[in-house]
Amino acid sequence: MTHRGRQFFLLNWWKHLTEREVERLIEAAKGNRWGHRDATMILLAFRHGLRASELVDLRWEQVNLDNAILHVRRVKQGTPATHPLTGRQLRALRRLQREQGSKSPFVFVNERGAPFAKRGFQAMVERAARPAGFDMKIHPHMLRHSCGYKLANDGVDTRTIQNYLGHKSIQHTVRYTELAPTRFKSLFRD
Repeated sequence: MTHRGRQFFLLNWWKHLTEREVERLIEAAKGNRWGHRDATMILLAFRHGLRASELVDLRWEQVNLDNAILHVRRVKQGTPATHPLTGRQLRALRRLQREQGSKSPFVFVNERGAPFAKRGFQAMVERAARPAGFDMKIHPHMLRHSCGYKLANDGVDTRTIQNYLGHKSIQHTVRYTELAPTRFKSLFRD
């Protein structure tokens, strides 16, 4: 990567999408041949702050549909966690399980039944960004950042965000709360 390319990459790496923009991306992903699978991938990546590698390695044994729980395994020595699944996520996962047909241990598989590749997820997100109307390059890690910023903007405390995203060090989490417009909201009340 050239020096100029690296600068562009670093400047755009921390960009994130709003919840409304993520919904646009999800809707755009539904418009292709594997729309339900692709939309579910984007939804889970955003709602659980999953890295692309964590998402494509997600296995059915980590999903407890009866108790609405997702067991998240983190990479990069991150802390594993147990996340609740919402009704929307449960419906999407149940439908995916029914439609999958194969007995793959992986939640997300390609049309041949093999585990979905990280590069395939990256390409799918980039493709979905075009019909969603984005004029900047969208990459999967933006969904993780979008999760962190959404939680910070909702007033979730930094330690909870740290645990939710699996950060070993709180320094990685502070980035989200530093820019949250709501962090000073309750300091004074009239």
